[in-house]
Amino acid sequence: MYQYDNYDQAMIDQRVAQYRDQTHRFLAGEMTEEQFRPLRLMNGLYVQLHAPMLRVAIPYGLMSSRQVRKIADISRRYDKGYVHFTTRQNFQLNWPALETVPDILAELASVQLHAIQSSGNCIRNTTSDQLAGVCAGEVEDPRPWCEIIRQWSTFHPEFAYLPRKFKIAVIGNTEDRAATKVHDIGLHLVKNHEGEVGFEVLVGGGLGRTPILGQQIRPFLEKKDLLSYLEAILRVYNRLGRRDNKFKARIKITVREHGINHIRELVEAEWVQIRDQLVLENKEIERVKQYFTEPNYEDDAAEDKSFAQMQVEDADFARWVKQNVVDHKITGYKITYISLKSPQSPPGDVTAEQLDVIAELADEFSLGEVRSTHNQNLLFTDVKQEELYALWLRLQAEGLATPNINTLTDIICCPGLDFCGLANATSIPLAKEINERFDDLDYLYDLGDIKIKMSGCMNGCAHQSVGHIGILGVDKKGEEWYQFTLGGSSEADASLGERLGRAIPKEDVVDTVAVLLDTYLELRLEDEPFLATVRRVGVDPFKERVYADN
Repeated sequence: MYQYDNYDQAMIDQRVAQYRDQTHRFLAGEMTEEQFRPLRLMNGLYVQLHAPMLRVAIPYGLMSSRQVRKIADISRRYDKGYVHFTTRQNFQLNWPALETVPDILAELASVQLHAIQSSGNCIRNTTSDQLAGVCAGEVEDPRPWCEIIRQWSTFHPEFAYLPRKFKIAVIGNTEDRAATKVHDIGLHLVKNHEGEVGFEVLVGGGLGRTPILGQQIRPFLEKKDLLSYLEAILRVYNRLGRRDNKFKARIKITVREHGINHIRELVEAEWVQIRDQLVLENKEIERVKQYFTEPNYEDDAAEDKSFAQMQVEDADFARWVKQNVVDHKITGYKITYISLKSPQSPPGDVTAEQLDVIAELADEFSLGEVRSTHNQNLLFTDVKQEELYALWLRLQAEGLATPNINTLTDIICCPGLDFCGLANATSIPLAKEINERFDDLDYLYDLGDIKIKMSGCMNGCAHQSVGHIGILGVDKKGEEWYQFTLGGSSEADASLGERLGRAIPKEDVVDTVAVLLDTYLELRLEDEPFLATVRRVGVDPFKERVYADN
């Protein structure tokens, strides 16, 4: 993973000192809330329903065990002993005291973490495929390109006050595990007809109150032109983006209002003016790539026979392997998901004690590395298959081995009314009810891959618009109601969910999920996944069943 040089560290340390002074002046009454607000947002600090919330960037989801230990320590000393992992591979502290945030930022800087540009109208944390560099079939590892974009975008003076927030995702595989089509810019590493590797560029995706899928603006972009082309897009957006209405300020609205062809013409014209001034040299590309070289995998790992035998001997272990373990590109190694969707805790939450254990296990089993995923789980990428059983036993003891990845109970859920001042409805208690209602693992496995995504307001932080089952909380005269959508996907076959019908009262939400599942079981063909069934038969059969008695 990338390691700060002296310049990087000095830059982050200077920002901490600057923000410490700004906080001191605000608390002393020398700065108004209006003056302080953009400064705290630049450093990842929101004011939520009950307390400040600090969002910390995890570049493309990659953490060292040392960083994980520091996160655990910070959550114990400055918060309530847990953190929350988000759908953008970041983590959040939900209860820090405003006056302690400069100290937290200093602690983070000591392990090369920061909260810069994790909020505000700027270029946010660049995200990627959580399996980057270890999955088969990649055109190229996207992580070096994420790092190049991170270094270009952090503190970029021209893009510190964009019309609205801006998100970029990069993948190197045809399987889109980074939701690139619902990002402001999605980058796909591809090969052209000559076999050269470059980028397909998508623009104008986004969720929230107006969900839109991104469109291709350029089918192939040479590597050397990456930053100049991104800069051209940002410049056009900076000029055209709606600053008169924050609900129409995202680039998705700019593209929709002007049309992709006109936006393409403007971007290409801008690019011609700047492309020779911002050429990405091979020397710089190789400098960054050296931080992402392949580790020395053990050749004899493929000779292990115990892995298969332990699955025969222990059915619980076999179940966990089937759901939470995926193939590695190197024979004899596996990739292991750590589920943060235990019925005993809110989705995405993990305690300080669990983080300490995860860091210890990462050192022992996965080359000291941990990754966060877009589904609010964690990941070990380099586990020898002969050691999986020992790892599973340790995870099981800590409540981190729930075998539910990509099942109904692997719910993506925003904090909702429990924490967020913007929310119209609760999310976490309903996620718990769904977990409790559908806790039969055999039933879950029979249902197969079903992605429930639930948000407490139109901002859609849990991506309900692209859930197989999307649930959106709305306010009706002070009461909590929920709108359902069906058939969404954020993957390579991306689609927006279709509205099921009128909103459902809170007390009927879990029963409605049950009706949807029963209907699916009646309608599906043999081994047909939920999403395929919805796309084949449409929403109407589900709608008829849900509203049959009304």
